[in-house]
Amino acid sequence: MTPFLQYPWQTGLLADFAHQPYPTSLSAWAGEPLALPAGATHYGFLWRGSSQLAATPGTFPLIAGMSFCSPGPVRLSGPGHGLVITSHHHRGLFSLHGPVEETGRLRYIDGCTDTLLIAPPRLGDPCLNLLHIPPATAQTSHTHPSLRAGLVISGQGECRTPQGVHPLTPGQIFAIPAQAEHSFHTGPHSSLRVLAYHPDSDFGPTDEDHPMVNRTIITA
Repeated sequence: MTPFLQYPWQTGLLADFAHQPYPTSLSAWAGEPLALPAGATHYGFLWRGSSQLAATPGTFPLIAGMSFCSPGPVRLSGPGHGLVITSHHHRGLFSLHGPVEETGRLRYIDGCTDTLLIAPPRLGDPCLNLLHIPPATAQTSHTHPSLRAGLVISGQGECRTPQGVHPLTPGQIFAIPAQAEHSFHTGPHSSLRVLAYHPDSDFGPTDEDHPMVNRTIITA
């Protein structure tokens, strides 16, 4: 198993993980239109430039740093460069987010922070995250129970695996297979911002535990 997969900037399908427990595919648009089909949910991020998202609810302008979730068919156009991660097992909620902030809102391992950009509508659903890795960070080596995919938004660093060291540079599209051991590292003068897609989660509301029901006090 290759622990760190990298993909070039080209419009169209980059990778297909259809046979994994959570079927997922990666596509990109790089100054050319990209059309993606119905029957799936598309999680996208515009890395640079500007673009338009045409989806079932309408057409929306995107600027660099914005992300979206769109079930059903989508078409992306314009001079921008962006990544789309498609979930073939889940129907999400349409949403737009961003642009991303410089650091995360939540504490992560080894001084890193993260923000939940697109949350799971229900417990177990996919999510899209911003990961911020500050300068002079040496992450503890770790694994994840499912695929991780995304891109380097900004900064410099490296991903270390038992098989080798992979430089991280702005705009780099990547995937890390389930159970692949890895860690992110930065130098003394450079941080990293990384977009990270998770095809599943152990977080999210349920019928028994969500803000509407939790804050409803029955008086009768």
